[in-house]
Parts: sequence; C-alpha cells; structure tokens
Amino acid sequence: MMENPLTLEPLFRLGPVPVTEPVAVTWAILVLAAAGCHLATRRLRLAPGRLQTVLELFVTALDSQIRDTMQRDPGRFRTLIGSIFLYVLAANWSSLVPGIEPPTARLETDAALALIVFAATVWHGIAALGPGGYLATFAEPSWVMIPLNLVEQVTRTFSLIVRLFGNVMSGVFVIGILLSLAGLLVPIPLMALDLLTGAVQAYIFAVLATVFIGAAMGEHPPASQTAKEPRP
Repeated sequence: MMENPLTLEPLFRLGPVPVTEPVAVTWAILVLAAAGCHLATRRLRLAPGRLQTVLELFVTALDSQIRDTMQRDPGRFRTLIGSIFLYVLAANWSSLVPGIEPPTARLETDAALALIVFAATVWHGIAALGPGGYLATFAEPSWVMIPLNLVEQVTRTFSLIVRLFGNVMSGVFVIGILLSLAGLLVPIPLMALDLLTGAVQAYIFAVLATVFIGAAMGEHPPASQTAKEPRP
C-alpha cells in the first residue's frame, strides 16, 4: 500500500541533493520521451508509415482541440499543451509498472504542473494584451470584481492540483489494496480501468490548461493575427 502521500524519502543523493522517486521516474519519462521523439521523427516521409501516421493524427487532433478552444493559431501553444498531455499521461500510466508509484500521485508534482500552467497563463496574457491590458482584465466587468478575480486565479490553479492528485492517488490506493488482499490476477480489470482514467485525467488537465491560457488572452485574436488569416 502507498505510504503517506505527504512524505517523501530520497532514493539516492547526487552530492548534497536528494533525489526522490517522483523525480527519478520523471527523469526516466523524459529520457524515454526524448528517445521516442528522436526515433519517430528522424525519418519523416511524404508517404507516411504507420508510426508517422499515428503522430500526424495526434498533432492534428491536438491542433484541432487548441484551435476550437482558443480560436487562435495552435502553433504557438502546441509544444506546451502537447508536452503537458504526454507527460501527465505517461506519469499516470507508470503506475502499471510493478513497484513504481506515479509522480502525479504526489502533491509536489501536481503543484509543479499547475504552476507551469499558471506561469504560461500570465505570460501569454501579457504577450497578447500587454501588461496594462492584462491587469485590466481583473477589473472586468467592474473594479468591484478585482478581489474575486484574483482569488479565482489562485483557486483554479489549486483545483488543477487537487483534481489530478485526488484521482491518481485514489486509483493507486485501490489497486494497492486489492493486490495485497486478492493477489495478482483479480485487480487486472481495475488496472485496465486505470489506463482509461489516466488518459482521461491527462486530457482534462491539458484542456483546462488550454482554457485558462485562452481566457487570459481575451475572447478574440489580436488584429495582427486576424489580418493574416485568408479571406473566404
């Protein structure tokens, strides 16, 4: 069974720096992702094979989701949103490896992901509207709403942490309890359900990140971007 989720024991140390299990698993995910991206993209062709077709379908679906949610060109946001989705998905599914606890079952990992989304929200909001324009959004529809809008910024970031942490940690607890009570074969259907749950949570996290960034940039694309769009 999982230990207290608020405690972390280091697996090893790099000099004075302790390295915990979530960090080690995250490093492994990043190494495997980098290697996979290199192998998948080193021989791109005009007539795609199966792997390239799958990658193109993923990028097309990602672009479509970003475009439908933000009403903007997805090129600027593809790397961030795609990386968040793939990391959360791989981290959630790492629980299926015996002896591995998913990094997303730890508050520290989920808080780091939520802070990345928060920083991206502020960055893109300022880039789209300017510092004054972005700050002015907190006074919409009236200056009376400034405190509530500021609180909303904090609470929705906190909700990202709690939602991901709660769903992933609960799945790890349930599978751990069943493994200790019923043996290896009985929890297999729940492990299959854990695959689905992990994918859904990764999708929700990525979509919410897209929604928050799009909201910070305003409802309509800037005039410079609209002018570049082809006329019908």
